[in-house]
Amino acid sequence: MKMPIRIAGMALLWVASAAAVWAAEANNRNYSWVDKNGERHYGDAVPPEYAQSERRVLNNQGIEVQHVEALKTAQQLAEQRKHEQEIAQRAQHDRFLLTTYTSAKDIERLRDERLDQINGQIKATNAYIDLLQTRLKALQDRAMRFKPYNTKPDARRMPDDLTEELVRASNDVRTQKRALDNRSKELLTVRTQFESDISRYRELTSNTSS
Repeated sequence: MKMPIRIAGMALLWVASAAAVWAAEANNRNYSWVDKNGERHYGDAVPPEYAQSERRVLNNQGIEVQHVEALKTAQQLAEQRKHEQEIAQRAQHDRFLLTTYTSAKDIERLRDERLDQINGQIKATNAYIDLLQTRLKALQDRAMRFKPYNTKPDARRMPDDLTEELVRASNDVRTQKRALDNRSKELLTVRTQFESDISRYRELTSNTSS
């Protein structure tokens, strides 16, 4: 019966000694922090104005035993969330590439089909703009017979229906030119996206095969 009691006593003594050592080390800890000017300081306490800044905890031998990150600002937290979302979206897109295509040629084939489609739309829009401009030119020639374009004293006032047709034709030309500009931008965007996907797919499959 004496042996277990002795062992228990020794265990309690060891725990007490360890606690005393830990307490002594805790009391002898120093801190390292950087001030607003970028200068690093050391001391047994961190000034209140830097309590939420990045700091290091050092033991009595000057060895770092803990590193405390600075509390992030609302802007830093927002940037971190944005970065994490970008990483998640990139990973999701990587999975899409790997599960949708069997080779880079599949992406190239789809790219060519999509670019051909947009180029066809651009060609059709250009042809329609030519027709609209021809019609607008004819209307403008008719308008030259009337005031205010015709300065002859006996010139008649432009008919209301002709005025309306001129306005409508001009608006149609502007609308189609905007559509053409959007198609051209879309062509560039699609080409750039496909080239990025092809490059990324090759990178992913290369890493997989290696």
